[in-house]
Amino acid sequence: MQLIKLDAIDSTNEFLKGLSNNNLLENFTVVTAENQTKGKGQMGAIWDSEPSKNLIMSVLVADFVTDINQIFDINIVVSVSILQVLEDFSIPELSIKWPNDIMSYNKKIGGILIENSIKSDGSINSIVGLGLNVNQINFENLPKASSLAIICKKAFDKKEILLKIIENLEENIQNWGQNSNLFWSEYTNTLFKKGVPMPFSDENQQNFMGIIQGVSSIGKLQILLEDDSISEFDIKEIQMLY
Repeated sequence: MQLIKLDAIDSTNEFLKGLSNNNLLENFTVVTAENQTKGKGQMGAIWDSEPSKNLIMSVLVADFVTDINQIFDINIVVSVSILQVLEDFSIPELSIKWPNDIMSYNKKIGGILIENSIKSDGSINSIVGLGLNVNQINFENLPKASSLAIICKKAFDKKEILLKIIENLEENIQNWGQNSNLFWSEYTNTLFKKGVPMPFSDENQQNFMGIIQGVSSIGKLQILLEDDSISEFDIKEIQMLY
């Protein structure tokens, strides 16, 4: 594993994307930064982090996804790999808020942003970005955010967490072929508020009640509606209200 450490950068995803476009990088090359000035979340949301307190990283995953119709597999293996490591650090009440938010109790402790690119030879590279709130304790104006330090009342070693995440991700990707159904089940079973009646808002700002059932093979959220039908939603089409 090649590890590139930066003091400050606009975005580790953008930096690694640029490197991979212009250089032949070894698989699982990692970029970390102590400070990220233009961190991104899903749908272009800004992800802000206190300098030097949190784990900010991006990793290149090459040639894992071979079929564009199975693109959500990378979300599954990454999310599950991170949750497994956090469980090993005894982080309580972990779940995944679809598609890629890491939760402890009702608080967001991390977010994943995966950007896929198809090369001229048809191969697919994935840049996997992770922002994990580790030792930050001040989340003013962010009532839904928390960190490992707040939840566990102690400080953590960011590098130790990073190395364990990459090690586990590599191992899970190697074992994906024979264990893909298990990874999908683990992801589905740890979905935030699965099986619980929850309010949602659709793309027209219409509110409705529904119960999360699971995720389709292409990553759409499956929700049981009040008329007992199941509808599927893409990320831009729905928001959970909690």
